Amino acid sequence: MKAITVVPGNPDQVQVSDLPDPPPDPGTLLVQGRLLGICGTDVDIVDNGYGWPPPGRERLVIGHESLGAVLEAPKGSGFTAGDLVAGIVRRPDPVPCEPCSLGEWDFCRNGQYTERGIKELDGYGAQLWRIEPKYAIHVDVSLGDCGVLIEPASVAKAWEQTERIFTRASWRPKVALVTGAGPIGLFAALLGVQRGLEVHVLDRNSSGPKAQLVADLGASFHTGEVDDIGITPDVVMECTGHGPLVFELANVVAPDAVICLMGISSDTRSITLGLDQINKEMVLENMVLFGSVNAGRRHYQQAADALAKVDRSWLERLITRRVPMSGFVDALHKHEDDVKVVVEIGA
Repeated sequence: MKAITVVPGNPDQVQVSDLPDPPPDPGTLLVQGRLLGICGTDVDIVDNGYGWPPPGRERLVIGHESLGAVLEAPKGSGFTAGDLVAGIVRRPDPVPCEPCSLGEWDFCRNGQYTERGIKELDGYGAQLWRIEPKYAIHVDVSLGDCGVLIEPASVAKAWEQTERIFTRASWRPKVALVTGAGPIGLFAALLGVQRGLEVHVLDRNSSGPKAQLVADLGASFHTGEVDDIGITPDVVMECTGHGPLVFELANVVAPDAVICLMGISSDTRSITLGLDQINKEMVLENMVLFGSVNAGRRHYQQAADALAKVDRSWLERLITRRVPMSGFVDALHKHEDDVKVVVEIGA
């Protein structure tokens, strides 16, 4: 079979390799790879050396946003040949820590977790892959190729955690601000709209399809500075990873607001901040600022359920470019109008 392999931190070492087919394993699903989604983590692995190949190896089969079709399934697994599936990324640590022992590997406390296509496990960027049934997510047949969007849509975890924080008081949020209109931001906006919130999306780029995608969700699109939008959000989903923006948000949110951070930036710039003033505002306004990363199985399922409720034509417009396996390097570099780029496994 063919697979996309990389040496983390060596962009010139990306190649489509010929590898042996996965060995037989009667307890797992055999899946034919169909599509692979590209995100910033893949760029960080290839260009910046983030990521770890399996022990004893130099090369990693990359890819963590997956869609495939089941070829073989164990009896009693809940899957049959022909089913579309997406693969969960993280696996619990071998110790395991308390969260991992309870199936909450996204809250791993000792850092010994592994991740398909990222950390010590080969990913889904192959024509064939095997996966344990408990780490496979059914993709509704109505989604078709849009099932590749389930992994980024597992940002559903951020909304779940945010809603839990809001249970500390009797009131519930009405106005949400999403900063960043990339795939994560668009899914955060989608999930906010599905929750009945008035959703606003802020992005620095008004060109391309993003503004219309936001409008078609029933949300409002903005560009410019956060303090010029003219709203006072109860909840913020921060998807850019731009550090200065995080602290600007503290000045515009409503009392008792919750700000969830999902974006990560590789920028190393230093800025001067009035941290004492920010601390004072957060305390006096009952503000919560927290981070959310990765996802558990229930969040993947929440994502699959949420996508199944969306007009498929809207989801299809998120996939703005398809490339063959040989075009993986080009897929890492977004074009001006790109939202989500996918690799056609086998092409």
